[in-house]
Amino acid sequence: MEFIHKQYKSVRYLRVLPDGFEENKKYPVLIFLHGAGSRGMDMSLVENNPFFDAMKNRNDNPCIIIAPQCHDDTWFDIFQELKELIRSEAGETFADSERIYAIGASMGGYGVWQAAMSMPEVFAAIVPICGGGMYWNAPRLKNIAVWAFHGSNDPVVLCRESEKMVEAVKNSGGDARLTIYENCGHDSWNGAYSEPELFKWLLPHTKKVYEQGEVLSGRQFG
Repeated sequence: MEFIHKQYKSVRYLRVLPDGFEENKKYPVLIFLHGAGSRGMDMSLVENNPFFDAMKNRNDNPCIIIAPQCHDDTWFDIFQELKELIRSEAGETFADSERIYAIGASMGGYGVWQAAMSMPEVFAAIVPICGGGMYWNAPRLKNIAVWAFHGSNDPVVLCRESEKMVEAVKNSGGDARLTIYENCGHDSWNGAYSEPELFKWLLPHTKKVYEQGEVLSGRQFG
């Protein structure tokens, strides 16, 4: 796995190309948002994140991976630049704009929920792990497929946080599912990143077409 170091404004990030990458081909793009343990200015913290350990052991991921590093306390402190970075990578010539996905755990799980609610017109599917969000905004996710993960015994972010988000998406007419790992604490990312069906579920999802006049994120589409 080769890490290509990039920077967008103040945000440093990794771009990881799939094996056999061809410049004239379009690929699905997977945005990875790390948790609190990989914050800072040392990109090796992102390179050595458990997410990439799991990806090295998988051969079913054809996505280009984009992995920014949070250099502040939380993703919300750099959220505007994070959104701009995601839009920039989604607009690259190699990106299949119909298949932009996001995955993240803990602080990154919160970031994934919020990024999708803030930019619902960008994402086709998301995988938030041991996170939570503003469930009253869940109608914004009704066109985005969701597979959330959580540990039943998580003492850091209660499992109920994922349950509330998934319930709210479903109640809004959306497509959401939740896998709860029994007798698991906060590190439910280990199971999620290695989930055998993860990419079989993720990759068929494409961005939904918004109906004429549909309002999302304060902007009107159509």
